[in-house]
Amino acid sequence: MKSTDGGPAELLSAEYGINGALSRLGGEGDNYLVTTPDGEQYVLKLCVEGQTSELLELEHLAIEALARDLDDVALPRTVLTRRGSVEAARTVDGIALRGRLLRFVDGTAWCEAGPATSGRRRDAGRCLARVTSALAGVEHPAARRSHRWDLTAAETQRVHVALVDDATRRRVLEQAYLLFVAGALPRLDALPHSLIHGDLNDENMLVADEHVVGLLDLGDCLYNPTICELAIALSYLLLDEPDPLEAGAEIVAAYHEQSPLSAAELEVLFPLICGRLAASVSIAAERHRTHPEREAWFVTEARAWAALERYTRIDPLTAADTLAGGTGVTVFEDRAASRENVLERRRRHLPSALSLTYREPVKFARGSRQFLFDELERPHLDLYNNVCHVGHCHPRVVEAGTRQMRRLNTNTRYLYDQLVEYGERLCALLPARLERCFVVNSGTEANELALRLARAHTGSREMLVVDGAYHGHTTTMVDLSPYKFMGPGGSGRAEDWVHVVPIPDGYRGKFKGQGRDAGVAYGDEVGRIISSLKRPLAGFITESLPSCGGQIVPPDGYLETAFNHVRAGGGICIADEVQVGFGRVGEKFWGFELQDVIPDVVVLGKPIGNGHPLAAVITTNEIAESFSGTGMEFFSTFGGNPVSCAIGTAVLDVLRDERLQENALRVGTRLREGLRGLMARHPLIGDVRGVGLFLGIELVRDRATLEPATEEAARVIDELRRRGILTGTDGPHRNVIKIKGPLVLTESDADMAVRVIDDVLSGLEAD
Repeated sequence: MKSTDGGPAELLSAEYGINGALSRLGGEGDNYLVTTPDGEQYVLKLCVEGQTSELLELEHLAIEALARDLDDVALPRTVLTRRGSVEAARTVDGIALRGRLLRFVDGTAWCEAGPATSGRRRDAGRCLARVTSALAGVEHPAARRSHRWDLTAAETQRVHVALVDDATRRRVLEQAYLLFVAGALPRLDALPHSLIHGDLNDENMLVADEHVVGLLDLGDCLYNPTICELAIALSYLLLDEPDPLEAGAEIVAAYHEQSPLSAAELEVLFPLICGRLAASVSIAAERHRTHPEREAWFVTEARAWAALERYTRIDPLTAADTLAGGTGVTVFEDRAASRENVLERRRRHLPSALSLTYREPVKFARGSRQFLFDELERPHLDLYNNVCHVGHCHPRVVEAGTRQMRRLNTNTRYLYDQLVEYGERLCALLPARLERCFVVNSGTEANELALRLARAHTGSREMLVVDGAYHGHTTTMVDLSPYKFMGPGGSGRAEDWVHVVPIPDGYRGKFKGQGRDAGVAYGDEVGRIISSLKRPLAGFITESLPSCGGQIVPPDGYLETAFNHVRAGGGICIADEVQVGFGRVGEKFWGFELQDVIPDVVVLGKPIGNGHPLAAVITTNEIAESFSGTGMEFFSTFGGNPVSCAIGTAVLDVLRDERLQENALRVGTRLREGLRGLMARHPLIGDVRGVGLFLGIELVRDRATLEPATEEAARVIDELRRRGILTGTDGPHRNVIKIKGPLVLTESDADMAVRVIDDVLSGLEAD
């Protein structure tokens, strides 16, 4: 609310009958210290834009509640107007002024009182618990609000990370936000809530003789998880401590004695502290661009940065143990063995052929939505694992499997509802002619079955497969996977019934850069190879969008042309949707739909069970009957069991109810465009391609020659892992960074990924 020079004084005189000297105070609002001729002091706080009468009423109720329960603590009590109102209002020179008058509370702020003693810290803990108790009974509609300092909304300040000029500080800030968003934010709704002060920082807490004697400024009070009160206070009270977590443990222990804390509350405490400090320095970065002259706004900034730099060197598990150390409460009770322990045992008992991702292997102890947590509770944003399609450990999926496991689990030689219902659900998602469903355990098993279907229907053995394709790990599927038999350890094509067609790569391949013409040309290559066969064709198997081949999006017209040639040659068309199905591509539910074709067989796996072993093959009635006509029974001991079907159904429910296909399109488009925006600054990026949350970044040393940047790609994914982002590499030259994480990724996750990849590439190019 804009004021005139004489306006506050006139408002004070008219509404309160008080005259005195006014001096402007620091802080964010339009506040004045009022000193009357007889020496009495007050604080006049003019309302800022958006500060309603209801908010003033809420603040008054909160102060009065504290005054009733904290009779030994001075508070800025409201001075009522002559009309008996909390709010003062007057028009001065045509300008409407609103505000309220508070008793001035004198004292020494925590940050000015010198090093805190153990006694002062413990008294602060007890005082914070008393504040919590006093405010717990205050109810007011205006409390259900948010504002820029709302700790639960700290992520909204994450956009300002890009305003921080120093690369090291940006890395620290990204790490702090990641810990907050992964380690605290998803857990807050389940914690106790109440009205909180919301800003008990080291300026708003007054101390004397080792005791807290005054509390200031309830302007930020709001309904929040109760633990946020303690987290906000700790964020500031520990800024000058030589050992902040040990000092914090004293405050927490004293708080716990008065108001017991649960393990769940203590587990989010450190991430909340990091989130508050991250928001603080982010807001400061924004303000430096808009109001650099307001020195009072930056008094905490340097200390907050120092704290963040220290905190991000501490693993969250150690931090939680330390902060909870005096409470007797065990945090993160289900501890995992150390990385080194598991790695050594693995080396002793598991084969070296069982490979690990990253040069420095990472160990995970738990997962939640788009995050994986290592054994020290360090979070990682998962942009890589497309198996946990609707998010790691999605509660609806977990509950569906658990509930069915308690009731019935058997095999398909018996009748039960779940298999029929699940088959109906899957078939309903596909074109009408695809109406017969086989449920199995893995993508490999499903592709094996698809091969059997093709051979049973055509009476032939000859198969076409795309260069760089991967279809499974059994002997037959390795023989049908150029990614394996032509890759490391492979000995080339072993079977004369396997025929490899070129990968439809519009960036690097034979017909690169020709748009739809390239698609038709690659499709005609399929026809050329068919015409060279000496025996009848059984079928053509292709990933709808080749993943292991380098995150390839085939040019338009490819599958239509290829399928026409295959069918003309008497074969059937098999679409392997194991990596790209179930809404991942965003624009469509299935990858093959992007090319406006209908396969004869569709193979489903990986995301179908969100991590549970489950896969399926969907085909036509005619092909299914040909298979049945061989006289050989089809049976899979575990395939299609009631538990697997219940889990698969829950995945479909979540996809629908949480609109995850739409999310994949929105977030994936934002991420793809953000990555493409980096190409102007980073010559290492040769191409950014993909649809939805199926993306690839191809790194090259020369954009003209397309020399693969294989070593650089390996360094990038290792550095991203160190910064808490999981990606991988693939493609024939291992120079394509793959992004295909859970469909619950957010736009904020996408923005973080772009910023961090930008920083990593800058560091790599500077070496």
